[in-house]
Order: sequence, then structure tokens, then C-alpha cells
Amino acid sequence: MVRRAFAQRSLVEVLLPDGEKLWDPTLRSIDEVLTDDALLDHVVEALGRRHRRSQQRGRPGTPAVVVLRMLVLKHLFDWSFDECEREVRANLVYRAFCRIEGERVPDAKTLIRLARVLDGPTLKHLLERLVAVAGERRVVRGWRLRVDTTVVETNIHYPTDSTLLADGVRVLTRTLTRLRTAAPDGVVRLRDRTRSVARRVFAITQLSRQAKQEPVKLRMRTLYRALMGHTRAVVRQAETAARQVARGTVRGVGLAQGAVEGLAQQLRETTGRVRRVLAQTRARILSGNTHYPDKLLSLFEPHTEAIRKGKAVKPTEFGKLVKIQEAEAQFITDYEVCETRVPDQALWVPSLVRHAQLFGRAPRLAVADGGFASRANEQAAHDRGVRTVALPRRRREGRSRAIRAALRWRTGCEGRISALKRRHGLRRCRYRGLRGMERWVGLGVIANNLLVLGRASPRTG
Repeated sequence: MVRRAFAQRSLVEVLLPDGEKLWDPTLRSIDEVLTDDALLDHVVEALGRRHRRSQQRGRPGTPAVVVLRMLVLKHLFDWSFDECEREVRANLVYRAFCRIEGERVPDAKTLIRLARVLDGPTLKHLLERLVAVAGERRVVRGWRLRVDTTVVETNIHYPTDSTLLADGVRVLTRTLTRLRTAAPDGVVRLRDRTRSVARRVFAITQLSRQAKQEPVKLRMRTLYRALMGHTRAVVRQAETAARQVARGTVRGVGLAQGAVEGLAQQLRETTGRVRRVLAQTRARILSGNTHYPDKLLSLFEPHTEAIRKGKAVKPTEFGKLVKIQEAEAQFITDYEVCETRVPDQALWVPSLVRHAQLFGRAPRLAVADGGFASRANEQAAHDRGVRTVALPRRRREGRSRAIRAALRWRTGCEGRISALKRRHGLRRCRYRGLRGMERWVGLGVIANNLLVLGRASPRTG
């Protein structure tokens, strides 16, 4: 059953008469922001969607206020779930902040399950409410807008054809072993080829350092053919086992049947991805086609894309493109995780529309980097009532003082993205899947905005 909060007296007040002095001023300000009932209502609604009648039935669950505040702490300090559990359990101030006090702290596994409930739309509602709170506190007015994009990497190793094939063999072999344990009778005979695959992957890695020599290229092709042969054999075994489960010739006993069907479904998904890796390896190694379309870069994060942003240190990044949209005071008003890579120019008009939805009017100043620049985008901004539009092109002469000042203000977006990556973990996403990427970025943005609100001085007038 969904609960909003624990009902009890503060533990800090009971044990320490001067416990208020332990609070960090910024954390105290964030605590005051999170007392907003509208923020908690969105979390209660999301928790109520976990199961039918979660609002009325079942044993009392972790209160919504605890879930929200523990996740805020986790992304505010870039902790893991285990670190978050340990820090909150050991710190009286964090217990008071999370409204846990003398109750039991939710363990890391419970927090992982509850965090999945906060999907993309819920986090967008939370962010929209924070924008309204920032407007009420006069931290942001909506007179300025700057937009930029960055890449949030997925949690994968560097993708090469040989390591992807080795991943496929390892996962399929492990799943087949579990299937034979759950249903010992009738499963296709398993031959473990992981050692043979590992030896060939190691040899390919060693030869790749001198791959420009023609004899080395021939040797690598031979190793790749052997590696692909082993992979195809394991794929055939997995497909046979999945067909046996589908026909009913392989069954588990009692409750084990559910596990058998789940393992068979996992085999079908993995074999489809491994066959994609085999196809792209065959095209690149044997046919010389290095521009194979729709490459699979990870078996575990298949949504990963290879994105080139022109960085000298890291020319190619593997992850998802993320748009960050800011107003004044380095406050992020909107974000978007692009399902597929899109040009920056296509994100300009939706940013203007979203800004008008949040503030009820167009900004006086709208600025972005050269990736957004086009005559159509400039005209679209002017048509929506933007007075000053700064979308720089290569031409530098003839810029007015206002345009130069706007472009100087635009560079602050680079610093905000850097802070998101360093402080709130947006350098690499630790959650799984595209939905996990949306949740990771959304919670990082919310933590950034709460920090901005916590540090902002109160304004009057």
C-alpha cells in the first residue's frame, strides 16, 4: 500500500537539542523546496501504478517522501545505491532529510525497484513543477534561453567485432547452462566454446596493433573466420534449445517452468542480436564494408549509438544524444533524450515551443551554438516573438555588442554540462536500457536544479 510519509517526531530533535546546527545551509534550502506537496503527489501517483489497487491494498510500502528524497540525495552526490543506503543509515542529518528518522532505511535492492517506477513522464512533471517553484521564488523569469546538446555514454566497453562475438558466446553459454539446470532432461547437448573464443579474441587483439601489414591482415581474417564459426555453432545450439522449449519437449518441473520459459525468451533475444553482430562482422572483415548501416554496439545496451561531436580527446562517443535547455541562473528547464541521433538544427524549434509552454511567453534572448544555426531557425525564433536571436555562423565581422554579449552568455551552457557530468554522474549512465537512460538524465537534471534553488539568494520585488 502506498504511503506518503512516516508520522513521527524528528530523531535529531530528540537526541540533539542543537541538531539544527548540523545541517548544511544548502541542504536545508533543498529540504524546504521538497516540502512542496505537488512534487510528492507525482511520486505517489507513480507508486500507485506499480500494481492494481496499490493505493488501497497490501502491506505498507516505503513512503513516497522517502523514495523521492533518497533518490535526490543519490544523484545530488553521485552515489551508488549501496552508498546511498550506507550514508543515509549512518547520518542523522540525512535520516532527517529523507524523513526516515528512527525507521528502517530501505535497502539498496528496494530502492532500485522503486526507482524504476519514476519513468520519463513522471520526471518531466517533477521538473515542470520545479520550474514553477523557481518562478515563484524569482530565480528564473524566462527572459533568456540557451540550448546545447551533449552525449551521455552508456555503460559498455569499447565495441569491437571480436569482443562483441565473445560477449555473445559467453551470454548464450551461460543461459544454456542455466536452462539445463532448470530442465535437465531433453535440452540440447552443450559444448562450452568460451576458451576457444577467448584465445582467438586475444590473438586478434595482439595482431590489430600491426594490422597494416598484408600478412597480418590475412592472419586476422583467418582468426575471424574461426571465431565466427564458433559463434555460429553456439547460436545454433541456443536456437535449438529455444525451439525445444517452444514445442514443449523441454519442460521444467512445477514452478521451474516459468524460469525455463524466461530463459528461452532470453535465448531468442540474444541470438537475434548475435546474428546482427555476425552480419556486420562479415561485412566489415570479409567484404571490407566499414560503413555497415545500423551497427549493433552492445549486446546489453542495444540502443547505444556511435556519435561524433568533433572532440579531439574523444572523437567517437558511444551513448545517446541529450538536449539540455536552460534559462537564467543556470537553471535547466527541459531536457530530451533522443531515441535516435538527430541534427541539432531539428531541436531548435521544439525548444522554443517548450519554453513558451513553461513560461507562457517567448524569451527575449535565445542563443545556441553553431550546430543550431540556419536562416530557417532564426526566422522561426523571430516569428515566435524572440527579440534577439544569436545562432553563430562562421562569419564574425558585423556582430553587434548585444550579439557578442549573448554569445559570451551561451558559453555558460558548456560549464553547466560539465557540472552535470562531474557532479551528478551524466558522464556515463549506470541504469539499463533507454528508459533507464531517461531516468538517469532526468534525476541528474532535477538534482542540479535543486542545488541551484538551494544556493539561490531569496529575491524580492
